[in-house]
Amino acid sequence: MIASEAIPFAKTGGLADVVGALGAALKSQGCRVVTIMPRYRIVSKELARPTRTLMEVPVGRRPVGAGIWRATGLGRVPFYLLDIPALYDRPSLYGEKGLDYPDNLQRFTALSRGALELLKHLDLRPDVLHVHDWQAALVPLYLRSLYRRDPFFRDSRSVLTIHNLSYQGRFDLSSAFVTGLADRWLTPRFLEYYGELRMLKGGIVTADRLTTVSPTYQSEIMTPTFGCGFDGILRSRQRHLHGILNGIDTRAWDPSTDPFIPSRFSAAHIQGKGRCRRALLNEVGLPADTDEPLFGVVNRLVEQKGMHLLLETLPELLGLGTRWVVLGSGDPYLELELARLAFRYPDRLALRLDFDDALARRIYAGIDYLLMPSLFEPCGLSQMYAMRYGAVPVVRRVGGLADTVTDLDRSPGEGTGFTFEDPTADALVEVVRRAIDVYRNRRIWPALRRRCMKHDFSWRTSARAYLGLYEEALLSARARIPGGP
Repeated sequence: MIASEAIPFAKTGGLADVVGALGAALKSQGCRVVTIMPRYRIVSKELARPTRTLMEVPVGRRPVGAGIWRATGLGRVPFYLLDIPALYDRPSLYGEKGLDYPDNLQRFTALSRGALELLKHLDLRPDVLHVHDWQAALVPLYLRSLYRRDPFFRDSRSVLTIHNLSYQGRFDLSSAFVTGLADRWLTPRFLEYYGELRMLKGGIVTADRLTTVSPTYQSEIMTPTFGCGFDGILRSRQRHLHGILNGIDTRAWDPSTDPFIPSRFSAAHIQGKGRCRRALLNEVGLPADTDEPLFGVVNRLVEQKGMHLLLETLPELLGLGTRWVVLGSGDPYLELELARLAFRYPDRLALRLDFDDALARRIYAGIDYLLMPSLFEPCGLSQMYAMRYGAVPVVRRVGGLADTVTDLDRSPGEGTGFTFEDPTADALVEVVRRAIDVYRNRRIWPALRRRCMKHDFSWRTSARAYLGLYEEALLSARARIPGGP
């Protein structure tokens, strides 16, 4: 596997969780897994160790020197980290102060070329190269171009997972020399898209198999509404496009053993949930003697996550007799307006403009409901974590949220939460009203919470689906490139 981030080494979002946990799940099912990523400044010598191996990575007009660090990930999966200080020794992974690093094309071209050179250098001949998102999307294209006649990769197949189609690796076409690719690969058939270089497009049109992170998102991205301009390209490859729902590491996310929450609990022994609720209210400064439903938001504060809907409706929602804890950061305007509301309603809204994994766990453990009103959501992990911790999800019915949350009104005996369709303030207020009514029903509420906690979101099923896809790719000829050489 080749990715720009993975737990426990570097993380900005769900991509890191997936790469780390999926590798461990694949290994547990008999797959030999090696993961390659950059060695960022954040990766300390306590987590990884430098080796004496040095190599050169072709980037642009001259190669760059690269060291190799060795580490062990979840499930004892071996990690190799490309150490190129000029490119990766920085305070952040992709950019600072809301701006991308201007040399991200060089940085992630080096990841793709460096991963292929590293495999050759260490004689690790891959059956499958599973690459993730735009940062590694040049790998399938390199296998069809610069490495096409390399006997080392003759039998290798490529799988590209699209975690979020809206991030495409957009760069000025005049910078394309960095990739080392001939002009015929810089055309609209491959990397060029309306005068720009799009790294993700190169992977989509050349990978042997494509996956995305939920079945519903697979269907959505082949439509103009959710396709981010690539819907036609994806429809042309739909025979090779698969939607495999992400899982979560159920050992790491387990309220019966979690060391970061104040009281352990489980579906069978739920008493600790109440203690976690009181402790959370005390921690964030809300009244702890209330029995009103406690809602939580653990998310990036950006429009994609529906945070503008939350901002618009919060005064009305607070007036319905609810308390709220919001954890996240993002759009400065949303941060400022939410801070104003928290100042206006200090007994009803607690805001933490940060991301703190331990606090996130305490929020999941303490809240009654988790809100995710996303405009689009490829998969989503927060709703799965919340359900494990007895927090019932209230979500917009899109992408992976549609695949993981069953509306209680639609399936009274099997429902695991509340869903709404339209991305409007009225629809959000109505679904919260429904949730409040059920919270007050002491016959329905305990059963609903228990169903959430018992739902299986482990990686077992998804890992088996990936293994089946790998085998399918290996048993078939390389997928034909539409219009390619």
